[in-house]
Amino acid sequence: MKHILPNAMLGMLGGGQLGRMFTIAARAMGYRVTVLDPDPESPAGGLADVHLRAAYDDPAALDELAATCAAVTTEFENVPAESLRRLAERTRVSPSADSVSIAQDRIAEKRYIAGAGLAVAPFLAIETAQDLEQDLSGHLPGILKLARLGYDGKGQIRVATVAEAQAAFAQLGQKPCVLERRLNLQTEVSVIVARTGPGETTTFPVAENQHEAGILDISIVPARISPDVAQRARDMALQLAEAMDYRGVLAVEFFVLDGDELVINEIAPRPHNSGHYTLDACLNDQFEQQVRTLCGLPPGSTRLLSPVVMVNLLGDIWRDDEPAWDKLLSLPNAKLHLYGKKTARIGRKMGHFNVLGDAVDSALAQALELKRMLQNP
Repeated sequence: MKHILPNAMLGMLGGGQLGRMFTIAARAMGYRVTVLDPDPESPAGGLADVHLRAAYDDPAALDELAATCAAVTTEFENVPAESLRRLAERTRVSPSADSVSIAQDRIAEKRYIAGAGLAVAPFLAIETAQDLEQDLSGHLPGILKLARLGYDGKGQIRVATVAEAQAAFAQLGQKPCVLERRLNLQTEVSVIVARTGPGETTTFPVAENQHEAGILDISIVPARISPDVAQRARDMALQLAEAMDYRGVLAVEFFVLDGDELVINEIAPRPHNSGHYTLDACLNDQFEQQVRTLCGLPPGSTRLLSPVVMVNLLGDIWRDDEPAWDKLLSLPNAKLHLYGKKTARIGRKMGHFNVLGDAVDSALAQALELKRMLQNP
């Protein structure tokens, strides 16, 4: 694959925080960036060289992106796959429309992962009310999840009985869903893969993830799991990336079950919230890898420089004024990252901070204390 070198224009579909951090990485490396996002106040658009304010399927905007950009990527999986296909006719696109479309639909995603020989939780595709009339005993208690457009715990309902599953399906608008059996978890972990092509693949250290209300709260690195489990998670993530012939940055989320069994929960064809620790704790971060893989360059080293804990900052802590940043910024080993969003809302990701330390336990204790102070100034 031909290398795309600095000063080239790169395209980004999506103008949120992931697009913003891609833009920062790309510009630091000497590239220029065009962002396509309809929001005039998009966090990435404000930093980009060019901000195209148009819909993701706007033909004229897509044609301008294709004509002016040496390569195009995306910050989220719900961009129309057809837009990526249109762009790919005229410029390099990474990841491919086929890869993104797999992650857009939970039914397709789980079937693909299972077809690649990798473990997933027991699931049923629920496309009509009649699909809930079969024997569900192997999938209850479970979670009914919208097949499309659900994220951060949205579009998911826990169910214990057939009647609850039927009511939940109606509540979700009788749209296609996945009924997934609830499993006894030890913990949840994730692996970020960077792949330019065959033989040009690497993974970041495994992150241990804790969620609140379906939204990632804390990531702990290195994950407090055995070396064997960590290596198996990395191997499974690489196996999936190879099966997909994936080009770009791919996040693979896992459940760790009793007996150290691993099953894949879901994938994201982009940098991931659980990889934000890499911004401060790794030799190269996940957004630099996104630039490198998009440009046909081999992934950089993912060596962990320090144990680290990442904490999400949600709009909940914004009240009458800005949070008490002085408490965080007074610590020499804490790193603050804000996303440039003008309006704070409950549950909205506004930023994150990383705490680096000599050991995971001390970094975690300090991160939790900082979180408590920000929540209760």
